[in-house]
Amino acid sequence: MANQQAGRAEEYKLKDTSPQLGERWPHPRSTGWLGMMGVGDKLTSTYDLVEQMYYLYVRVVKGKDLPPNAVTGSCDPYVEVKLGNYKGTTKHFDKRSNPEWHEVFAFSKERIQSTILEVYVKDRETVARDDYIGRVAFDLNEVPTRVPPDSPLAPQWYRLEDRRGDAKVRGEIMLAVWMGTQADEAFPDAWHSDAATVQGEGVLNIRSKVYVSPKLWYLRVNVIEAQDVQPNEKSRLPEVFVKAQVGNQVLKTKVCPTKTTSPTWNEDLVFVAAEPFEEHLVLTIEDRLSSTKDDLLGRIVLPLTLFEKRLDHRPVHPRWFNMEKFGLSVLEGGDLRKELKFSSRVHLRVCLEGAYHVMDESTMYISDTRPTARQLWKQPVGVLEVGILSAQGLAPMKTKDGRGTTDAYCVAKYGQKWVRTRTIVDSFSPKWNEQYTWEVYDPCTVITFGVFDNCHIGEKPAGGAPAKDMRVGKVRIRLSTLEMDRIYTHAYPLVALKPSGVKKMGELHLAVRFTCLSVASVIYLYMHPLLPKMHYIHPFTITQVDSLRYQAMSIVAARLGRAEPPLRKEAVEYMLDVDSHMWSMRRSKANFFRIMSLLSGAIGMFRWMDDVCRWKNPITTLLVHVLFVILICYPELILPTVFLYMFLIGLWSFRFRPRHPPHMDTKLSWAEAIHADELDEEFDTFPTSKANDIVRMRYDRLRSVAGRIQTVLGDLATQGERFQSLLSWRDPRATCLFVMFCLVAAVVLYVTPFQMVALLAGFYVLRHPRFRSKMPSVPSNFFKRLPSRIDSML
Repeated sequence: MANQQAGRAEEYKLKDTSPQLGERWPHPRSTGWLGMMGVGDKLTSTYDLVEQMYYLYVRVVKGKDLPPNAVTGSCDPYVEVKLGNYKGTTKHFDKRSNPEWHEVFAFSKERIQSTILEVYVKDRETVARDDYIGRVAFDLNEVPTRVPPDSPLAPQWYRLEDRRGDAKVRGEIMLAVWMGTQADEAFPDAWHSDAATVQGEGVLNIRSKVYVSPKLWYLRVNVIEAQDVQPNEKSRLPEVFVKAQVGNQVLKTKVCPTKTTSPTWNEDLVFVAAEPFEEHLVLTIEDRLSSTKDDLLGRIVLPLTLFEKRLDHRPVHPRWFNMEKFGLSVLEGGDLRKELKFSSRVHLRVCLEGAYHVMDESTMYISDTRPTARQLWKQPVGVLEVGILSAQGLAPMKTKDGRGTTDAYCVAKYGQKWVRTRTIVDSFSPKWNEQYTWEVYDPCTVITFGVFDNCHIGEKPAGGAPAKDMRVGKVRIRLSTLEMDRIYTHAYPLVALKPSGVKKMGELHLAVRFTCLSVASVIYLYMHPLLPKMHYIHPFTITQVDSLRYQAMSIVAARLGRAEPPLRKEAVEYMLDVDSHMWSMRRSKANFFRIMSLLSGAIGMFRWMDDVCRWKNPITTLLVHVLFVILICYPELILPTVFLYMFLIGLWSFRFRPRHPPHMDTKLSWAEAIHADELDEEFDTFPTSKANDIVRMRYDRLRSVAGRIQTVLGDLATQGERFQSLLSWRDPRATCLFVMFCLVAAVVLYVTPFQMVALLAGFYVLRHPRFRSKMPSVPSNFFKRLPSRIDSML
C-alpha cells in the first residue's frame, strides 16, 4: 500500500525535460506594446523556446484567364495541392475565370513522402467527374528556404501544363512555394497536412489563434431621488423602487421607506459593461403593490455612450432624466399600456469607471492588475515568453470509428490576451511547438494553461446533445516564483477530478522564460498596492465583488465565443475557475488542513518553549536563561537579535528553496483521499438533480460541518467577549478585582525597574518543573470565569 501511494505521488510530480530548443530569431507573432512603448529597443522577442519544425508552404493566390468548360460554357475553378498521399483543396468559385483564393497550405517536413509537389487547377462538376484544367509541378530540391526576419516570398505567375507536363495550356496561376518553420506568419492560418482528414467548417476550428478579452468597465449608477411619481391608483401613495438593467444584469434599489411622490434612495447600483457598448441602461420606476406584484410607473432607455468615463476619484455631477410615463387603457377587454403625456423625473449620477481593475477571474489566480483605462497604464516591467511544446500520454476523450481518440489543443491566458494552439488531430502525444509573448505589468500574477479536446472533430454525441470541448487538465504558474532570465523546461502533470476520483490525464510540456526589463521597477511594485487606487478609495462590498466577477466572466465567455474560431464557453469558464465558489467538502477539508499547516509552525514553537520551561533538555534551558538575561540587561539588543535571527533563517533556507515552478498538487487539494459520496456531491448540478433522500443526507452532513464551524467561531467570540467584560462591569466582582489589580500593578511597576520585572517574569516562566503545579494558573481560572454574551443566545 505504501509503495502504491509512493508511486501515485511520483506520478503527480513535476518532471524536468531537455527539449531541443531552437535558435534565437525574431518572433513574428510578438505583437503588442513591445514596439509601441519602446520596449523592443531593450529586448528583442525571440522564437527560441520551441523545437524548430519545418514545413513546406504553398500559397495559392489567384488564377487568370482560365478556360471555360466545353459543355457548360463556364468555369467553376478550385485548386488541389498534392504532395505524396496528402492532398488539400481550396474553395471553388462559380463561373469565375479569374478567381482569387488567398489560401496557404503547410506540409510537415517529417511526413513528406514525395520529391514532387503538384498543384492542379480543376473545374468543379456537380454530376460528372471534375474537369482537369492544368497543373504546375515543383521539384522540392529547388524550393527556397525562408527564415524570419526575411521578407515574405513574393508569389509568381506560372503557366499551366497538361497532365504529362509536355505542353502549356491556357490559363495561369499565381503561387509562392517555400520551406519555413512554425515561426512563419503564414503558419496560423494555413491548412496543415496533419489535419488532412478535417473538412468544411472543421478547418476553421482547428487553427491557432490569438484572442483579446473585451475592454470591461464598471458602470456605477447612483440613484438619488425622483420627483412627481404618480401611482396608477390615485387613492394611495406609492411604495417606489428603481430597477436598472444592462444586458442580462438586473439590479434594484430598496423600496423607499416613506410613501411619497418624491422618494429618495441614494443607492449605488454597479454593473459591468464591455466595449463597444452594445447594451443600453434601462431604468424603470415601479410601485410595490404586494410581495408578488409591481406596477410600472415610468421607464427610460439610456445609451452607455451618454455617460462620461471617470479615470480617477473625482465626483460626477448628477443629472435629471425624464421618465416615460405609462398608464393603463382598456381595449377590447384587455389591459394595454399606453404612454402618457406627462412624466416624472429621476435624479441620477452615472459614470463609467475605468480606474478600476475589472476582475474577470478569481482573485486567487489574478493575471492582470491594470485598470481598464489605457491612459493609466504604466511601462511594463518584463516580458513573459512561453513555448507550448507538446503533451504526452493524453487520455482518450471520445470515440472515433469505435476506438478512443483525442484531438487536443492548448489554451493559455494571461492578462487580456488569450492564445489557442492549433488542434492536433487523433494523437495522444501532440506536438504544437508554438511560442507566444506577453508584456508583464506586475510579476505577482498567474498565467493559466488548459488542454482541451476539440468537439468539432469526431462523432457527435448521442441523443442530439450539444457538443462540448472536454477538459483534459490545467496548469497554473505564478510569475513571481520564476527566476528572471532563466528558461524553465518541465513536464506538468495534467490532473483532473472525475466522478470516479482524481486521474492523471497526461503531461503538458512547456518552456517558460520571464525576462525582467527593470529590477528597480519590480522592487517598486512590491512596495505598492496590488490593485488600482479606486479599489481602496471606493471599495466594493463582498456581494458586489462576487456578482461583478460573475458578470465579467459571462461577458468574456460570450465575446470569445463569437470569435472565429470560437473559444467555447466551457473552455473560458474552466480557465477562469467559474465554479471555484461552489460548495465542496473536498475544498473545505483542503482549506482546513492548509490552516493547520500554517499553525503547525506556531504550535511547534509553543511546544519547544514548553519543553524549555519543563527542562526537558537542561542544557537548552540554561542557554535560554543566559540569552534571556543578556536581552534583559541590554534591551536594546532585542530587536537586532530578532532581525538577525530571521536573517540567518533566510540564509539557511536559501539552500532549500524551490527549484521548480508550482504545479497542481493532488495531496494539497485533498483529491486522493476524498470519499466517493463527497465526490459525487461536488459534481452534482446546481440546483441539485439527486433524489430527496440523498439530498437530505447531504444536507444533514452539511449541517454537522457547519455546526463545527459555528462552534469554533462561537468559541472565538466568547474569548473576545471575556476580554471586553474585564472593564464592562457585567460581572461587578470580577471587574472590581481586575481594577484593583490594575491599581496595584501600576504602583508596583512604577517603583520597580522594568528590567527587574521582566527578569522575574522570565524566571517564573522558565522555572523548574518541581516548582510547577498541575492545576490551572490563577489568571487562567479568573479568565475562564469571566462572563460572555453566550448566555444571551437563543
